[in-house]
Amino acid sequence: MKASLRIAVIGGDGIGPEVTREACRVLRAAAAKGLSDLELTHFPHGADHYLATGETLSEQTFESLRDDFDAILFGAVGDPRVPDGRHARDLLLGLRVRLDLFLNRRPLRLRAPELSPLRSADSAPIDFEIFRENTEGLYVGIGRVEHEGTPDEVAVSESVASRFGVERIVRRAFGHAAPRGLRVTLADKANAVPHMFGLWRRVFAEVAAGYPGVESEMRYVDALAMEMIRVPERFGVIVTSNLLGDILSDLGAEIVGGPGLAPSANVNPGAHGLYEPVHGSAPDIVGTGRANPMAAVLSAALLLRDHGAVDAADAVEAAVDAALASGVRTPDLGGSATTSQVGNWLAKRVGGADTPA
Repeated sequence: MKASLRIAVIGGDGIGPEVTREACRVLRAAAAKGLSDLELTHFPHGADHYLATGETLSEQTFESLRDDFDAILFGAVGDPRVPDGRHARDLLLGLRVRLDLFLNRRPLRLRAPELSPLRSADSAPIDFEIFRENTEGLYVGIGRVEHEGTPDEVAVSESVASRFGVERIVRRAFGHAAPRGLRVTLADKANAVPHMFGLWRRVFAEVAAGYPGVESEMRYVDALAMEMIRVPERFGVIVTSNLLGDILSDLGAEIVGGPGLAPSANVNPGAHGLYEPVHGSAPDIVGTGRANPMAAVLSAALLLRDHGAVDAADAVEAAVDAALASGVRTPDLGGSATTSQVGNWLAKRVGGADTPA
């Protein structure tokens, strides 16, 4: 099925532009093959743009990203030249909140067993997802510091959970799991934080009652983290709060081969989405050719799939699997290929010919 997609591309900082360039190369290869119909528009926003202009994200640019594009393909943000990270907050966190991208989806699939640090990884398939609430929790930024710099200093951060916010992501988790026959697991810490996670548990139980055919369970996050190491294959969809999801997602990424293979989607289903690899900007390897573009490429595949270009998404994911099987890997995965070489190999596999960067 073809899909006409208007994609905004923000490379951001560090290795972000390098890996995003290769993801765009693969997207163009899919389009050239006739698997999708898409238009890529590049935006300069990142630390370089901020330092040159003083602009993080103008209202005009935000309105264009919101109104003129179906999705955003994002690289990474973070630059030591901007120590307070202002541009990063305005870009990434600002877009998540202002576009109400309440669902952070982290697919965690082990594509090559030898890449997992787990001893049992070759005995059972690891393929699950984390649905992380993306706009509430501790990330709302409510808090204060009293008596700063004195022996009596106190810092307070408040975590917010609304029934509306919790219910919509829990329903998305069950709606995703039901047709796939997956178990839904709630990760919380209700024994230590009873007010907020008590709400999560009540809502989870109410929604679960409407899905009698879906197996569901509630787990304290510390026990669940141990189970992710011991028996990761038992999980289908884990749904959780912003902070806990942030931590569990990174643990899951390492289980399936590291951040170089971990895509993500920040979405408001049916409205907008921002797709990004979970790794950081890695300023220490900029320009060395060591950055792994596979997570960015897999994020592009998520974008394609969410927008109906299923054949294109399948082709991109199959290309990544073929590259791993053929040893076409960057140094983080034990290979010697450069960022550009991996991107070109993937694009050629998808499109059948070399595709310019």
